[in-house]
Amino acid sequence: MRTAVVRIGVDPAGLLTADQLACGMTELARLAGGVGAEVIDSNLAGLPAKRREVEILMTGSDPQELQRVAAKWCAKAFPTEPVIGVLTFVSHGTDDDAHGVLAGFGLTGVIERTPTGDGWDIITVTLRRADLLRIPESRIHTALEASTNCEVRIVTEE
Repeated sequence: MRTAVVRIGVDPAGLLTADQLACGMTELARLAGGVGAEVIDSNLAGLPAKRREVEILMTGSDPQELQRVAAKWCAKAFPTEPVIGVLTFVSHGTDDDAHGVLAGFGLTGVIERTPTGDGWDIITVTLRRADLLRIPESRIHTALEASTNCEVRIVTEE
């Protein structure tokens, strides 16, 4: 399962007091903690209004669903209308991360990991040739290297 950092704007108009923001963070942590998610602690009151954004670590692979759930929690915790921000996935260098990168491009593939004697792994990713007509191989290669911190080899099949 992948770990996402879900960002939600909770006070873009700057209307909440420091106490309201602190209470909202406490309630948000309670809601998120109930399902194993974690709110990253921040001093929202010390930020400019447009940057009053919470960050929640959540596990899952569907970005829209993760954002929907996080926004729902924020709507309960803060007396404002939440604004969905950017979602990013944390990379642990796993095969799940590699599959997540492929899914982000709308691809599926076979991933084989080979450990080397030097402490580095090589992953071989088998993709359909037709998929590489839609998406440049270099983009896929770069994203896979960044998410896995491995040497990546892409092979194609019909």
